[in-house]
Amino acid sequence: MYTGQCLCGDITYEYDGPLGPVALCHCSQCRRAHGSAFSASAPVQKIRFRFLSGEEQVNEFESRPGKYRAFCRRCGSQLYSRVDAIPGILRLRVGSLNEPLGKGPAQHVYVGSKSDWFTITDDLPQFEKTERTNDPH
Repeated sequence: MYTGQCLCGDITYEYDGPLGPVALCHCSQCRRAHGSAFSASAPVQKIRFRFLSGEEQVNEFESRPGKYRAFCRRCGSQLYSRVDAIPGILRLRVGSLNEPLGKGPAQHVYVGSKSDWFTITDDLPQFEKTERTNDPH
């Protein structure tokens, strides 16, 4: 069981299931949304995710057709993204989790559009795009 929350604490949630591989996304949208060099997210099963408080504070922004980014309307914390093409999966922003993950990142994605001020120094696989996965384990 994992629990998580936004920065202001208005939104809390729990997830009772396995976390998929953690991806570090370097696309321009993730950089803008997070104000950082990349975002860190893992696929999770939507059916095993539930809000404990503050669901009415969740706002979803359609960042491109069929892709939605969810955040707290009070503090702006990013919580997850979802795409219409994979309705049963959320990409949970792992920085919002309370518990340790017990694993590190698995890959860098969208490295072709990464910032010029950040250098990737690890040996993780790097991909120009991302793999779609429905298998959070």
